[in-house]
Amino acid sequence: MATFLYRLGRFSFRQRRYVVLLWVALLAACAFAAAKAPAAEDDGFAMPGTQSQQAFDLLNERFPGASSDGADARIVFVAPQGQQITATANKAAVDQVVGDLTGSPQVKSVLDPFVTHAVSKDGSTAYATVSYDAKSTALTEQTKATLKDAVKGGQDAGLTVELGGTALQAEPESGGATELVGIAAAAVVLLITFGSLAAAGLPLLTALIGIGVGVTAIVAIGMSSTTTTLALMLGLAVGIDYALFIVSRYRTERAEGHAPEEAVGRAVGTAGSAVVFAGLTVFIALAGLSVVGIPTLTSMGLAAAGTVLVAVVIALTLLPALLGFFQRAVLPRASRRRTAPRATAGRPNGGTRWARFVTRRPVAVLVFGVLGLGVLAVPALSLDLGMPGAESQPTSSTQRRAYDALADGFGPGFNGPLTVVVDAKGAADPKAAVATAAARLTATEGVVSVSPAAFNPAGDTALLTAVPATGPSTAETKDLVHTIRGEAAGLRSETGATVLVTGTTAVNIDISQKVSDALLPYLALVVGLAILLLMVVFRSVLVPLKAALGFLLSVAAAFGVIVAVFQWGWFAGLLGVEQTGPVMSMMPIFLIGVVFGLAMDYEVFLVTRMREAYVHGERPGQAIVTGFRHSARVVVAAAVIMIAVFSGFIGMSESMIKMMGLGLASAVFLDAFVVRMTIVPAVLALLGDRAWWLPKWLDRIIPKVDVEGESLSSAVPVPADRELTERPAVHV
Repeated sequence: MATFLYRLGRFSFRQRRYVVLLWVALLAACAFAAAKAPAAEDDGFAMPGTQSQQAFDLLNERFPGASSDGADARIVFVAPQGQQITATANKAAVDQVVGDLTGSPQVKSVLDPFVTHAVSKDGSTAYATVSYDAKSTALTEQTKATLKDAVKGGQDAGLTVELGGTALQAEPESGGATELVGIAAAAVVLLITFGSLAAAGLPLLTALIGIGVGVTAIVAIGMSSTTTTLALMLGLAVGIDYALFIVSRYRTERAEGHAPEEAVGRAVGTAGSAVVFAGLTVFIALAGLSVVGIPTLTSMGLAAAGTVLVAVVIALTLLPALLGFFQRAVLPRASRRRTAPRATAGRPNGGTRWARFVTRRPVAVLVFGVLGLGVLAVPALSLDLGMPGAESQPTSSTQRRAYDALADGFGPGFNGPLTVVVDAKGAADPKAAVATAAARLTATEGVVSVSPAAFNPAGDTALLTAVPATGPSTAETKDLVHTIRGEAAGLRSETGATVLVTGTTAVNIDISQKVSDALLPYLALVVGLAILLLMVVFRSVLVPLKAALGFLLSVAAAFGVIVAVFQWGWFAGLLGVEQTGPVMSMMPIFLIGVVFGLAMDYEVFLVTRMREAYVHGERPGQAIVTGFRHSARVVVAAAVIMIAVFSGFIGMSESMIKMMGLGLASAVFLDAFVVRMTIVPAVLALLGDRAWWLPKWLDRIIPKVDVEGESLSSAVPVPADRELTERPAVHV
């Protein structure tokens, strides 16, 4: 591994002009393909293997043309206090709104509330449903303006008019202004770390090229904007970090007397090996999301994993090529003034002092770190999963006010009706079977009302709508769905009809269940593969196990932070969280995947230098100090950069992206500074030589990949001044 990457680094250095042109051409080609690609289609949220998806498929088969992918709007009318919506003046205002929308561009139908009896029992509230023949993303500005003008007309007439549905639903953001602040913060951290504009700029430049290639490729193949956002988030963070480690190693090699080309080769051969394995752990964690069986989550994971791979390849090829153009500019200013670099390997720094502090008091440091993370993880015991809808939006939004008005007028369950499909194709008397199912459904405790059955043209399948007594995200509604599904087995044996429950509420319940069922297999797969990979890197049994346990601590504490903010409301106003509610169902498994990959990054970067020192003959305690002397400053800079990048996404309006930004930022902070920089050296100090123990039979099986660069130690370095005279270099 080290030898191959050493040669790759030197090749990229020598052929730097061609390598740079190749990447520029690839970026241009991906950008051209993305510009010519059609807009990504919203293919829905498929849930293979769930009853809700089975019911949807049956509806599409038995009710051809009934389902619509178009946008919709629900206009909610509330009469002034003490008045009825059916009063002459109020009814005229409602009729005016309905009339203004009927026949307007892109409108397929408008359901009059007085014709469809969509009026509350107390007569205070009514709603009209508008269906469009285009998706929300395809609605024109004129169509949206017509809808807003009609609503304003009802408000001017004295009614309270609120608007729900998908017609005015905002498109997911692909980036935010605060993300630019994150990039700026990363630039400042790099400049402070390196003390050189060139050294600070190269990681940013290569990371931006990497996400440019990755994101444009995602757009070119037609993936969603949410997928693009996640790829942007991770690609930018790891792209900067990977380049940071290689540039730092290049400067170290130059300080030890190696010529530019030799220093590049050694940097790619050593730090580049760590980058490869760190990237593989991230890739495994993200690609492993496919085991959940949710296509949307699979697409998100694979797209982000692909962007991470691009970041790895760029760090191994484009970065060495660019170092060929900035051979001396990336060095510290003092080094550039000297004709020959001066070795500084033994000079103590902040990392040295911290490592000595931890190794002198390993038990106290370990106990303090574990207890601290344990306290932060306590709120995670109250984790409530769900798929927040309009009820989780801020009360300042018209969607939330429409939700509340419908709940007040028609009951809390009206916002989460259950769609019940009765497949009576196998029944002797389909109509009698449907009637029995409707009666059984009406008698079920927790069901407020059941609509009349709507049969398909063949008369063998019926559609019912059941309104629960409780809201869509409550535990009572979840129990009701399970009760109806549980009773379906007895009904089938009695009548021969199959009853399936679907609808938004049932889909959300199925999502939570599917994610929960996949969590343990996913953890076993990802953690198991990563432990095997880390065994190859560190040639140890205990170090990979320690890395996995440390990850569990940091991710549990990160979940505690998320629950405290998004469920309990701690610091919610400060972070722009206007409404508390359940945590997104997919958040745990996605956060686990991403955080595990990133946690292993720091494990590889930090512990590899300790392993390198130990292999070269240092005592275990001294190896820890040496590893920190070489890597601590860079790991701290990398963590601060990642925190800055992820924190930028907290400012976005989309709830899931905001949660991910906070979760990732807090997890990186806790994992880097508490687990990797504190708990890891304490555990290694307590283990001593046992930390690097590997059974002989396992040592024979595991391939030797030479991450420490032992094969490079026998190479005779060419003095820097000699190589510069033998091969002219371009200096900037």
